[in-house]
Amino acid sequence: MNKNIISKLSYVVCGAANAACGQILKGLIFLGIEISYIIFMIVSGFERLKGLATLGDNVQGMAFNEELGIYEMSAGDNSMLILLSGVVTVVITIAFILFWLFSISSGKAAMRRASEGKHNNSFIEDVRSLANKNIRFLFLSVPVVGLGVFTVMPLIYMILMAFTNYDSNHQPPGNLFDWVGIKNFITLLSTSDRLSSTFWPVLGWTLIWGFAATFSCYFGGMFLAMIINSKGIEFKKVWRTIFVLTMAIPAFISLRVVATMLGEKGIFNVLLQQWGFTNSALPFLSNATWARFSVIIVNFWIGVPVTMLMVSGILMNIPGELYESAKIDGASPFMMFRKITFPYMWFVTTPYLISNLIGNFNNFNTIYFLTAGEPLTLNYYKGAGKTDLLVTWLYKLTKDSNDYNLAATIGIIIFVISAIFTLVSFSRSNALKNEEGFS
Repeated sequence: MNKNIISKLSYVVCGAANAACGQILKGLIFLGIEISYIIFMIVSGFERLKGLATLGDNVQGMAFNEELGIYEMSAGDNSMLILLSGVVTVVITIAFILFWLFSISSGKAAMRRASEGKHNNSFIEDVRSLANKNIRFLFLSVPVVGLGVFTVMPLIYMILMAFTNYDSNHQPPGNLFDWVGIKNFITLLSTSDRLSSTFWPVLGWTLIWGFAATFSCYFGGMFLAMIINSKGIEFKKVWRTIFVLTMAIPAFISLRVVATMLGEKGIFNVLLQQWGFTNSALPFLSNATWARFSVIIVNFWIGVPVTMLMVSGILMNIPGELYESAKIDGASPFMMFRKITFPYMWFVTTPYLISNLIGNFNNFNTIYFLTAGEPLTLNYYKGAGKTDLLVTWLYKLTKDSNDYNLAATIGIIIFVISAIFTLVSFSRSNALKNEEGFS
C-alpha cells in the first residue's frame, strides 16, 4: 500500500502505520485503545458531556404512585456527580488526544525507519527496552497517572465549581446547582457586597501575616545562628541540640498548648495578675490586635529553630578568606555582616524565602490551631474572624457553610496571587540572574 495512504490512514485508524511496518501487536494495541475510547463515548461519554452543559434537569421531589395510591420520593439528578463524571470524561478525552498524537508520531517514526532500511522493534523488544534505555518512561508512568487522577481531575473539578452556584441553598441531590459564569468573582471582588467587605480585610491580613511570619523567622534565625556560631560561644552543639529538640514536638501540639496558656485563665494571665503587672486578664486571643501580634510571636517561636539550622549550614560554607580580608581592611563586624554575610545569605536563601512566604500565605495550622480565626465579628461573612487567613476562611466556607462555590473562587484567587508573586519575585532575584554563583 502507498506510504502516503498509510500515513493518512493512521490519523483515523491508530496503529495502522505501525502494523504496516511489521509492528502488528503494537498496532493492534493502539487500535484497541482507540476502539475502547469510541465505545466509551458512545455508551456514556457523550451523555456525560451533555450533562456537563446543564448539570441536571430533574429535581428530586414527591411523585404520586397510582398503583400504591401514595406519594413517593422520586430520584432527581445529582449536579455534583454530573459535574464529576463530566470532568472525568474531559480528562479521558484529553488523555486520548495525547495518545492519538503519540500513535501518529510512533507510526511516522516506524515508517521512517523502514524507508531507511533500519530495524523496527517488536512489541517484546519495546517492553524489554523499558528496563534499559527507556527506563525513564517506566518510572514516569506511575507519577503521570497519579498526577492525572489525584491532581489534574480534582483541580479541574475545583476550578469549574467556582463558576457555579453550589452553595448552602443548592445542595444535591435535593437541589440542583447551575452555571453562573464569573458572578462569584464579581461578588467577591466588588466593593458593595458583604462578601467583598470580608474578602479584602482578610486578604490584607493574609499579606501582612505572610511577610511578618516569613521575615521575622528569617532574620531571627539568622541572628540566632550567627550568635551560636560565633567564636566566643561555647557548647555550640548543645545549643543546636536544644533547638532541634523543640522541632521534634509536633507543631499542632505546641499551638494547642500555647493557645491554652494564652487564654483568659491561662498561665500567662494568672502569673501576670499574681505578680501585680496587671489587674485583669490581657486579651491575648480575644482582641483582634492582640491576637494578631500573638500569632506572629508564637509562629516566630516555632519557626526560628528551622531557619537557625538552615542558616548554620550556610554560614559554615562562607569562605573564611573573605572575613580575613575584611578585617585587614579595617571593616567592623557590622560592615562585614552588611557586605559579606547578609548578601551571601540572601543570594543562597532567596528560593527558600519565596517558597516560605507562599507557604505562610497558606499557613493553615498556625492560625487554625492557635486562634481558629477568632475573634469573630458580625461585620464579616459567615463566621470569618479577625485572624482568619484566606485559606482558613476557605476551610470554614466548606466545613461550616457549605459554600463550595465561594471556597473554590477563593482557592483560584489564592493560586493566582501565589503564582504571580512567585514568578515575579524569582525572575527578579539574583538566584536566577546569577546562576553561576555569588561573587
